[in-house]
Amino acid sequence: MTDRNPPTSNRQLLIILGIFLGLGCLLLWGTIKLLDGLILLIPPELEQRLGALVIPAYERLAESSPAQDTVNQLLDRLETKLPKEKNIDRNYRLLYIPDDTINALALPGDTIIVYRGLIQQLESENELMMILGHELGHFAHRDHLRGIGRGLALQFVVSVFAGDTGGLANLAAAIASNLSKAQFSRNQEAQADEFGLQLLVSHYGHAAGATDFFQRLAKQPHLDIALLATHPAPGDRSITLTRTIAQRRYLMQERSPLPATLKAMDNQRLNNSLNP
Repeated sequence: MTDRNPPTSNRQLLIILGIFLGLGCLLLWGTIKLLDGLILLIPPELEQRLGALVIPAYERLAESSPAQDTVNQLLDRLETKLPKEKNIDRNYRLLYIPDDTINALALPGDTIIVYRGLIQQLESENELMMILGHELGHFAHRDHLRGIGRGLALQFVVSVFAGDTGGLANLAAAIASNLSKAQFSRNQEAQADEFGLQLLVSHYGHAAGATDFFQRLAKQPHLDIALLATHPAPGDRSITLTRTIAQRRYLMQERSPLPATLKAMDNQRLNNSLNP
């Protein structure tokens, strides 16, 4: 007697699996494209509400100090160079965290986080302005929202195919996690660097200091700092920026020294290293 339901062959299983993978990829691609379009429609007010999920944790770590006031004043100066359409309904501010972490990041809600450890590595005001301009670039391109959207899109597709209704219900909780662990693509980081470079040149009239910090980091091959976990390799960034500066024939002039309040922090670091 002929078996009307013969066992499925390996080839048939592979075909079925391929169909489901193809459908999953199409759904993920379509969801990401839809989210990318919708992100441009999100008003700053809603973005600030998203930021309220994680910013309080950084506010508790931040320190009101002359250093924080100084860096906020520098940020205000850069804001005046932003394209008008990138500065509507915005209220950028900076939180200075007295920790030796070498990093800076942008959070939804117009907030930039800068750690003491990063400032202590800088040798000119121009270097700091380049970093602040880079973070403003992420805001201008709404990269943090795109990263959140793509992460949630993947979770959404997995939940749909797995039939996990609980996973769909936990999307709100995932937003907070993605906000605090945002990492951008190489293309997003390159665009933010280019945006920061444009702000730097617009502010000073030249590009000096744009690559200095990255060049120093690149000379330390075994460096293990938070910045390298959230940003591309500093050597690659330096090469790309140097090429852009040459192509656009930007001038290179004298760098501005760090403000006295930030220099004092650097002197404190030196004293601590000499007197452990």
